[in-house]
Amino acid sequence: RGKDEKHRVWMPKLRVAKEYKDKRKSIDDVERNIFKFKKSGEEKSKKMEREEKFFRETFMYDKEIRVITTATAESSVPSQRRADLPVTAGEQLDVIDVVQGHAVICRNSQGRYGYVLVEHLNFR
Repeated sequence: RGKDEKHRVWMPKLRVAKEYKDKRKSIDDVERNIFKFKKSGEEKSKKMEREEKFFRETFMYDKEIRVITTATAESSVPSQRRADLPVTAGEQLDVIDVVQGHAVICRNSQGRYGYVLVEHLNFR
C-alpha cells in the first residue's frame, strides 16, 4: 500500500462555479439558436418557391428564370396592382425579363416578382 501512494498523484476535486454553469447553459442556447436559424432558411426557400409558382401562373412565364442584370431603385414606389412590384429607394432588384414598353420584370430580395417601370431604376 505504501508504494502505491508514492506514485499516485493527488488531484484536487474541482468544483464548478454556479456562474460558469449559467454561462455554459447560455452557450448551449446559442448553439440551439443556430439550428433554428437553419429552419427559418428552409421556410424562406419554401416561400420563394411559392412566390415563383405564383409568378409563373400570373405572368404565364414558361421560360427559365435567369437574372439578366441587377438594378437599384431610385425612388420608392407603392404598387397599384398585384402584378406591380412595390420598391423602396436603394433596394437591389434582379431584372428577370424585359417587356415591351417601359416596364421590366424584377425580383426583390424577398423573392417577390413584379413589373417595375424603367424610369424608377438605375442600371450601373
